[in-house]
Amino acid sequence: ARGGSRETRHVQRGGRLVVTPAAPIPAGTTFTVDVAYSGEPGPRRTVWGDLGWEELGDGVLVASQPSGASTWFPCNDRPDDRAAFRIRVACEVDYSVIASGRLVSRLERSGRATWTYEQDAPTAPYLATVQIGRYAEKRVPAGSTQAVFAYPKPREARVLQDLALVPRMMAFFETLFGPYPFDEYRVVVTDDELEIPLEAQAMAVLGANHADGTGGCERLVAHELAHQWFGNSVGLASWQHIWLNEGFACYAEWLWSEESGGPTADQLARQHHARLDRYGTQMAIGDPGPESMFDDVVYKRGALAVHALRLTLGDASWRELLLRWTDPAWTDPRTTADLVSAAGDAGA
Repeated sequence: ARGGSRETRHVQRGGRLVVTPAAPIPAGTTFTVDVAYSGEPGPRRTVWGDLGWEELGDGVLVASQPSGASTWFPCNDRPDDRAAFRIRVACEVDYSVIASGRLVSRLERSGRATWTYEQDAPTAPYLATVQIGRYAEKRVPAGSTQAVFAYPKPREARVLQDLALVPRMMAFFETLFGPYPFDEYRVVVTDDELEIPLEAQAMAVLGANHADGTGGCERLVAHELAHQWFGNSVGLASWQHIWLNEGFACYAEWLWSEESGGPTADQLARQHHARLDRYGTQMAIGDPGPESMFDDVVYKRGALAVHALRLTLGDASWRELLLRWTDPAWTDPRTTADLVSAAGDAGA
């Protein structure tokens, strides 16, 4: 580890890197610590399953939510510690590397290609990602931006059929949540089956079982797209408040259902409200605890809370709240108390 141009004392303790500067750093001073590291990345087994860098049948998947980022780079793996990223990966030329941010260069040498991506928007460590595979790509206009679909060539027809609604979804969500907050939106479909889709900064990752040409992933596609506003652009102060990510993304599914001719958001809210006994009412969704943070209760009761805000405020003030909440000028990581305050302002 180096602080500026000087070597610094450092030690690893229980998964932490402790760096001691050669001289005291005055308060308010900007400084840089460069950390050189090496090793063979691999997933970490947790109560939420395997997280982080994972080898696929013919490629790599990185799925870090909530605490897998440190399996492949040194970081303060917290949702509120956001930063810009530059990711550089070298691999064989017949593989594609897809990472968070925009591709700024691809250089070939001796049968290998080095890909460099840069993400300027503040990004939580768990949202930084790398996907490696033998992927074809297709670009399509989507609202104010471009959508880029990456997929194994033999799956092209099925993938493009299942992702055909992304441009309409993007345009619709922009009317509610404001302009798409990143340079472009990527959807990667792996050649492997995945248990659940994954969101990353400016990217969603689906398994072959999700985009199989049957149209069954429409709800999931809408959910992951909504996370680009709720969870990625609008970050969390801590995992205690994860319902702010999942409740809004789940409610976005209901909004899209209504927009696309399915049951209305109100109908879906009433259906799920009638099932509250099944979901259980004991868990505090504002602080579900680590083992329950991805429980369906957090998603559905979170969406019901968003619907209750809509009914209480009325549509005009509720839309004002959405745009205030997703305003890119409001860069601070959020808490439930922040939403309560913003809702009070919208209803004033």
